[in-house]
Amino acid sequence: MTKSDQPTALDLPMADPLPPATQKYFDICQDKLGMVPNVLRAYAFNVEKLNTFTAMYNDLMLGESNLSKLEREMIAVVVSSINKCWYCLVAHGAAVRELSGDPKLGEAMVMNYRMAPLDARQRAMLDFAALLTTASATVEEKDRQGLRDVGFTDRDIWDIANVAGFFNMTNRVASATAMQPNDEYHAQHR
Repeated sequence: MTKSDQPTALDLPMADPLPPATQKYFDICQDKLGMVPNVLRAYAFNVEKLNTFTAMYNDLMLGESNLSKLEREMIAVVVSSINKCWYCLVAHGAAVRELSGDPKLGEAMVMNYRMAPLDARQRAMLDFAALLTTASATVEEKDRQGLRDVGFTDRDIWDIANVAGFFNMTNRVASATAMQPNDEYHAQHR
């Protein structure tokens, strides 16, 4: 087993055999990504938990939204940077590099999004995600209004909050279990 095949320090075994639908999903990941992300392997000890995780991820990150896929990945990276989540910084940093076509943007987002070349809309979105991560109880109407002032709708604010909330949760799970990013992420889209 390579290091990238060991998703957590807990080393929970995957269901054996995987149900056909789960195996098909893993096969699609392998075909599209060249790997099965270790986060999926980690959840595969319990197929119901895996299905719940993937349903929420797919809805938030791939579902209908006025937020672009890149913007959602940028939120994931900002939240993960604040939380110092090794797994998500590596995986979602690679996604920002891919979706933007700009390796420098991906690096800036991982290190300090405030140094990235962002427009006012993106900056407001990421500042809000950062506030939700560091001090969610302090969010006030003026913070939501700041998002509206740069063109976000209330539905968009809902999506920003949900993506930020999801990654705050997954960051904590990844850190608590010593989840390791797949080696393949490190070299992608540079």
